[in-house]
This record gives sequence, C-alpha cells and structure tokens, in this order.
Amino acid sequence: MKKFVAELIGTCVLVVFGCGTAMITGCEHWGGYLLTALAFGLVIVGMAYCVGNVSGCHINPAVSLAVLINKGMSAKDFCLYVLAQCMGAFLGAGILALIFGVAAIPDATGGFGSNGLGGVNGSIVVGLIVELILTYVFVLVILGVTDSKAGHGSFGGLIIGLSLVLIHIFGIGLTGTSVNPARSFGPALVALFAGNSGPIKVLWIFILAPFAGAALAALTYKFFTKEAAK
Repeated sequence: MKKFVAELIGTCVLVVFGCGTAMITGCEHWGGYLLTALAFGLVIVGMAYCVGNVSGCHINPAVSLAVLINKGMSAKDFCLYVLAQCMGAFLGAGILALIFGVAAIPDATGGFGSNGLGGVNGSIVVGLIVELILTYVFVLVILGVTDSKAGHGSFGGLIIGLSLVLIHIFGIGLTGTSVNPARSFGPALVALFAGNSGPIKVLWIFILAPFAGAALAALTYKFFTKEAAK
C-alpha cells in the first residue's frame, strides 16, 4: 500500500507544480517556456529522492510499462501503479482548479496545463510521432540510469530529472510534452468538468504514443543488455 500511496503523491505533485507553472506562465517564449520545463524536471528530482526508495518513483504509467516489460514488477502491481498515478494526476489537477478558481487567477493554458496538438498544427500523425520519440528517449534514459550495473548511484534522480527538462524544452512547443499518460489524463478530465472538452478529445494520443514509446524503449534496452551479456 505504501508504494501505491507514494505513486499517488508523486504524480499529484508533478501535476501541481509542472502544470501549475504552465498555467501561470502560459509557456510563453522564453522565460515561461524554460520555467515550465524546469518545473517538471525538478519535481522528478525531488520526488526521486523522496519516494524513490518506496516505490521507485515511476509516477508515470509509461515508465511502469517499461519496468513491467523488463520483468521489474508484476502485472498486478503495474495495474495498481497506473491506477494510483491516474488518481494522483486527477487530484493534482483538482487542486489546481481549486487554487486558481478561488484566487480568480487566469489559466494561461486554458485547460489546466493539458496537452494538445496546437504546436503541430493539429496533426495527429505528427503528434503521435513526437510523443513516441520523446517518451522513447526519456524511458531509455531511465532504464539505463536505474540499471544496477550502470553504477550511477545517488545521481540517478538528478540525471532523470535533467533529462525530463531536455524533453520538455523540445516538446512543449509541439504537444505540451506529455510522455506520461497520467499527467495528460488528470488535467484533461478536470478541464472536461470545467466545460472544456478539447483536451479529452485528443487524450488518446497522449496515452497511446507514450505507451508505444515506452514499450519500444524497453525492448531496445533488453536488446542492449542481452548483447552486453554475451
């Protein structure tokens, strides 16, 4: 139970600080853009050293899928992790709705930091490709850093967090950068409750592409480690 609570809290914090920063800054070039990228990355750094020793700090269903494929967790734990992560993301988006609503602060993103296809001119194909590539690279880094044979030790959380900053610097202007189905699910659902159905209509893209990218990264890393064993 502690692992699932840790995943819920970690994902909630990710949405509150990451999406919350986007809502405040609007990800406008370049200050708000970089601040949002840093916010997402720094949350991962903080949570990695906070709940990493409890749950592994996946706080991302795509990461959990890669761990499952590499036989690092059971199917039952995977399902419970994903449930906890989605609940955490929804809770985080709900907290943002409460804060911004009560304080009458305008949401500069218009959808609680939801992902979208505006940066790729509404192209579903390009959106899928971008999210697949971003997730592939991010998850591949995670698998390499967390491999016990790599010897990165206590620097793992910092490396992963900085990698997420890099992913966001490239991806924010294209899709808002998901690489995390739960992070997309929470804000999209809360936006729907608030009367904005736009994000929920394209949510499937930010579920399918990250899962596909994570699975591809897991298979790639399996190939790498198998070759190394020879």
